[in-house]
Amino acid sequence: MKTILNKLTKRQWLLWCGLFLFGLFFTFNRDLIMLLWNGDIEEIRKFLNKNMGYALFFMFLVMLIQNSFTIFPLILVITINMTLFGFINGFIWSWLTGVLASLLVYYGVRYIFQEVIAEKFNTKLIEKIDANGFSYVFQARIFPFVPTSLVNIVAGLSTIRLLPYLLATSIGNFIYFFILALIPAGILSANWDEYIIWIIIAAAILLFYLSKVMKRKRNMTRDDKDKLFP
Repeated sequence: MKTILNKLTKRQWLLWCGLFLFGLFFTFNRDLIMLLWNGDIEEIRKFLNKNMGYALFFMFLVMLIQNSFTIFPLILVITINMTLFGFINGFIWSWLTGVLASLLVYYGVRYIFQEVIAEKFNTKLIEKIDANGFSYVFQARIFPFVPTSLVNIVAGLSTIRLLPYLLATSIGNFIYFFILALIPAGILSANWDEYIIWIIIAAAILLFYLSKVMKRKRNMTRDDKDKLFP
């Protein structure tokens, strides 16, 4: 046994420790996890209302799981946060934990799990992030049918730098999480939810590309001025 433990690398230690902690989390929160799995928001609220500090911690871990494996629907996680903490605080906590969880998965994939999972992902998909960086991650964040965990993992396998990844994730998550938060708040009606979501997403993408075009034009204008007036 000692020989096996001595042969484990630092990455392997972190991997097994992480799996052990996740196992403990599921074991001690089995009832809550089952309520979450069944989407029983009212029972979850009753359970967590007794200790709001633990509620914050628990919902962060749920968001971390969602960003790692996408077991639970994102809108369910946001709805529970809003039920527990109110609309504004619930939205902010969802956004903050979503960004932090995505960074943890990004770092975990890049520095711990890369060798284990690299072969399981399409190299062409990774190359797209390598080539487009910020724009690819941003679009993936606001596109409803791209799993959050997939974006985090593929970004970790790619060469995208931390700052572009963080900015694209923060802005994209803010837009998409806010749209999702409007649904349980009752601000979006059932008949128009899908259409409004697509309109807002299309507008966000359009504004993003317009800003890029304007930036390129400014850079071209500056280059022209530099040539005329060296």
